[in-house]
Amino acid sequence: MFPELFNLGPISIYTYGVLLAFAYLTGLWYATVRAGARGLDRDRIMDLGIYIIISALVGAKLLLIIVEFDHYRQNPAEILTILRSGGVFYGGLIASVGVAFWYIRRHRLPVWTTCDAFAPGIVLGQAIGRIGCFMAGCCYGKPTELPWAITFTNPLAATNVGTPLDVSLHPTQLYESGVAILILGGLLLAERKGKGSAGRTFWTYLLLYPTARFIIEFYRGDPRGTVFDLFSTSQFVSLLLIPTSIAMLIVLSRSGTPGPTQTEAHERAV
Repeated sequence: MFPELFNLGPISIYTYGVLLAFAYLTGLWYATVRAGARGLDRDRIMDLGIYIIISALVGAKLLLIIVEFDHYRQNPAEILTILRSGGVFYGGLIASVGVAFWYIRRHRLPVWTTCDAFAPGIVLGQAIGRIGCFMAGCCYGKPTELPWAITFTNPLAATNVGTPLDVSLHPTQLYESGVAILILGGLLLAERKGKGSAGRTFWTYLLLYPTARFIIEFYRGDPRGTVFDLFSTSQFVSLLLIPTSIAMLIVLSRSGTPGPTQTEAHERAV
């Protein structure tokens, strides 16, 4: 729609980059607010959030290059275009989760309480970030005649990320943004209805989002790699996460371990 927000002389400010930054900062802010309410050290959580942001950016770009390796090998100059648009979300998720668990163990933070503090912030960031994808034209959908189809006309979108122009497409970016908002509401509602076990919010997120992502991927039209010539890369990762999340939710429910009180969480974080 609007890949370029404005120009500062020869420097172009891209809409995706601005919204991505806003998404990360908003998600981090919300995570620190939730962490403080759970008695966690906000400074530790802020530092952890910065580590997560950096690893997520790197991981998303790396998985994009891996998935499209043949394309970038033949067109190495196009690697620079990934700075203008998104990578593969699951690449960022996998990298950030790995770094987060390393940080949590190193600083002896309560694992599941910390993960629960971050989960809604991640979803909120996704909702905003996908609007950035919509503006950039990346992660576009397949052609459709549905009344809510969208048509991209900006040549810059085609140049930067290969968006088809003047074709009615599924607004898959908005599908995912809308789903993220629904998941966020569901997570917060579940927390209000009952305390549950520590880790429930995190693993519920890792159940709901992959399920939705698996379905939305059927409507995506952009090239993003396949696994076994059956599933997209994101669908394959979703298929791994869904049963893992179900299993973890069952384990947590059977353990009967409640989420820590604010005092307990603070004592663990110190």
